[in-house]
Amino acid sequence: MVKAGVLALQGDVREHARALDEAGATPVPVKSPDDLASVDALVIPGGESTTIGKLLERFGLLQPVAERARSGMPLFGTCAGMILMAKKITGPEQAPHRLNLMDLTVRRNAYGRQVDSFEADLDVEGLDAPLRAAFIRAPVIERVGDGVEVLARWEDRPVLVRQGHLLAASFHPEITGDPRLHELFVALVEG
Repeated sequence: MVKAGVLALQGDVREHARALDEAGATPVPVKSPDDLASVDALVIPGGESTTIGKLLERFGLLQPVAERARSGMPLFGTCAGMILMAKKITGPEQAPHRLNLMDLTVRRNAYGRQVDSFEADLDVEGLDAPLRAAFIRAPVIERVGDGVEVLARWEDRPVLVRQGHLLAASFHPEITGDPRLHELFVALVEG
């Protein structure tokens, strides 16, 4: 059985753990390099990307996560997790402590403030029915690189992308009660 870590420094840790469990994986909270070494894959939840980046640095996880991902460990970043995985951030707010893994350009909070949050049904490549997605202070993907596959769009903008073993979403799939995106991630891990 896949041991899927959930970065447990900030964000929807319990919700991702529940979705991973429903998807057939064993969820493991990751707070240290030793925790990271024990898992087959990692989910980086949403939250506040600057804070999560600083916590990754403080807990000695920034470089180990980046190195594991570069050597093939599957990674799934949602909302702030996607920002941390992106190679480029546009706009006035930079996220200095990032993983720089995916060939994406992302703008933070581009869908608006907390009060502008919304849910939408997305057609996702590989799923047979629409997926309900929650967009909360969500980032916008402004550019995808050549090696990045767009799996879902909202209003003609990419919101779910994959680059090899890396998966990233602008939205929060963990809070709508639909584990299918986590199932896709577990299938990616099982390869």
